[in-house]
Amino acid sequence: MEMKRCFDITVASILLLLLSPIMLLTALFVRIRIGNPIWFLQERPGKEMKSFHLYKFRTMTDARDSNGDLLPDESRLTKAGIFLRRLSLDELPQLINVLKGDMSLVGPRPLLVRYNPYYTSKELTRFKVRPGITGLAQISGRNMLSWEERFELDAHYVEHWSFLVDIRILWLTVIHVFARKDVAIYPSQAVMDLDKERQMLM
Repeated sequence: MEMKRCFDITVASILLLLLSPIMLLTALFVRIRIGNPIWFLQERPGKEMKSFHLYKFRTMTDARDSNGDLLPDESRLTKAGIFLRRLSLDELPQLINVLKGDMSLVGPRPLLVRYNPYYTSKELTRFKVRPGITGLAQISGRNMLSWEERFELDAHYVEHWSFLVDIRILWLTVIHVFARKDVAIYPSQAVMDLDKERQMLM
């Protein structure tokens, strides 16, 4: 088994053990403040664009308009959800994705499946590795970066990966989480959806 995968399994297992009380309390918090289900599952593209279900704690309701369509994220995000996002607690279940082999601790963030047709050939290099809970883009500006800046950082990570790079990214991620740096509660307000942005350029 590759060194990176062994590292992922070891660290994710330790973190799940240490953070299990926090995850249990978070699950109870979601159940009381938002309701069932406590999990948010969404299909995302992984390595080689193979789809998997990404796990998060639920932060939004399923409120819909009169036509049965989901309301915008800004209308469905609850105060409890904002609290979870600010502390990045909603991301903790992705440690399960790491154990399953869907994700790595460090790598390009898994984006929406509907973005798949809009990547350039260079940007497709992000799919040569497992997506990560955190990555080079996340410690360099997170959702405050443009798509081009994020993808440039993703490609740089894939092309220059090393074990020490992963350690550095993980360490800086911890610092950023505690400092609550570059957290966009409403990501769509920081940057336009990739498919919409690139459709405008066609």
